[in-house]
Formats: sequence, C-alpha cells, structure tokens
Amino acid sequence: MFQPGEYIHHATSGLCRVDEITKLDLSGSDHDRLYYKLTPVDVRGSTVYTPVDNHKVAMRPVITTEQAKVLIQSIPSIEAFHSSDDKVREQMFKEAIHSVDCRDWVRVIKTLYERKQSRLSRGKKTTSTDEKYFRSAQDKLHGEIAFALGMRKEDVEGYIEKLILDDPVPAGETAI
Repeated sequence: MFQPGEYIHHATSGLCRVDEITKLDLSGSDHDRLYYKLTPVDVRGSTVYTPVDNHKVAMRPVITTEQAKVLIQSIPSIEAFHSSDDKVREQMFKEAIHSVDCRDWVRVIKTLYERKQSRLSRGKKTTSTDEKYFRSAQDKLHGEIAFALGMRKEDVEGYIEKLILDDPVPAGETAI
C-alpha cells in the first residue's frame, strides 16, 4: 500500500502524489472500501480517486534516480517492437502506453523513430497515429525521468543523448 506523500505512476493519470487514503461517502459506493486520493503532477487542480485494491489500473512507485540513470544507459540495448501488421503494431503501442513500464515506452519511441526515418527516406510523411503514440510515450518517459532526476521535462532529451554517448551501459547490466 502506498502512503500519503509518496509519488506513484498511475497507468491512466501518470505521475501522481498520494494525498491521502480515505473512504468515499458517495451514493452507490462501498462505504468500507479504501481509496487513494491522488493529485496528478502535470494537471493542476485535478484529483483522482482510485481504489487501493484496484487491480485493473496498474500503479507503481516512481523510479529512483539510480533507476533512471540505468534505464537511460540501457536504451541502446532495448529492442524496438517488430510487426509488419499495422493493427498488431498499434495494439502493441496501446498496451505499452497504458503499461507502467518505462522500457515499454522506450520500445514505442524506438519503433516509431525507426519507422519515421524509413518513411522519410522513401519520401513519405509520418502518420498522425504514429505521431500520437510517439508523443504519448515520450511524454510519459520524459516526465518520469525528469521527476526522478529533479530536472525539467524539456531538458530530458538532451540529457539522455549526452548520457548515452558519454557512458553506455556495461554489458550484462540491465535497467529496471
């Protein structure tokens, strides 16, 4: 169980602060059920209530500074998704975006970056669907890394590039 004051990643609401654990006094609700009262980090004035025992929406603690650095260093070794079927690939992206696994977000970004480069080399544009999934995965990944490292989200991409080029992850080590 998460405690008030902790920061978590909620699959649908993103980075959130646990404000309290409470019971809801709403008609039709189970008055004995405990809920997390969450405040999303990126959405000012928003509050989310989710059952403590919710098994439908994944939640986990935010990654640590060390986990963020190891994750970044392991990016070159994380494989992109491979599927020539557009519908299968889109389903993979949907599942990855709704997961709370940073490595899945990296896989989406890598897949769509490679796809974009391939399309551009053939004189084609990026599809709006590809762009949507790319931005979503990038936003989640950069938000989590920025939070873990205490930096601005806008600075994450340059930081990742510098860290990967300067200090790639040693063979045999893996990120979170």
